[in-house]
Amino acid sequence: MATFRLQGSKVLAVDLSGDAVKAKNGAMVAYDGQMAFKKLSGGGEGIRGMVTRRLTGEQMVLMEVKGQGTCFFADRASEINLVNLQGDKLYVEASNLLATDAGLRTGTTFTGMRGATSGNGLFTTTIEGTGQAALMSDGPAVVLRVSPQYPLTVDPGAYIAHQGNVRQSFQSGVTFRTFMGEGGGEAFQVRFEGDGLVYVQPSERNTIGGDV
Repeated sequence: MATFRLQGSKVLAVDLSGDAVKAKNGAMVAYDGQMAFKKLSGGGEGIRGMVTRRLTGEQMVLMEVKGQGTCFFADRASEINLVNLQGDKLYVEASNLLATDAGLRTGTTFTGMRGATSGNGLFTTTIEGTGQAALMSDGPAVVLRVSPQYPLTVDPGAYIAHQGNVRQSFQSGVTFRTFMGEGGGEAFQVRFEGDGLVYVQPSERNTIGGDV
């Protein structure tokens, strides 16, 4: 299995010994050793993945890197966050995914209005299995715990990913900026309930659901 490690906070180093890694297309910045590259597509593998991509408009484009040596990845000086999966599923915005172990399964899932308000479509990328994934964030990401006693409400523009036994729903009409007198138009928040983790970034992407 490939080994993920950080070189500083903005470069991902992946050590390969004949195995493979999937990464955002064009994110490779350097490598040593012998590497082979193959372009892939997001949305999942096989015929089902192809159909899903056409129906959802999922624009995640990946490449597979296989070989012996170390490959280095980065994207627009984004902060990189490593996530370990132990047979569970990670839900992540496609624009925030940098790389995964090649053995992890990728797909898409319907997110309802949260996807529309975040500007990334109605579908979120899923990653499932055992291995590592590298997520990108605009600024150092914060990992927040969701518990049955303490549900979590998140600005959709700051949302990156979540994992665990978590349910999500959306709330409209009230935003964080509304309380500061800066809101304009209809906007949304995302509410997470259950038991799991939510990853947020200290910066808000542009949304199409109004000011958030």
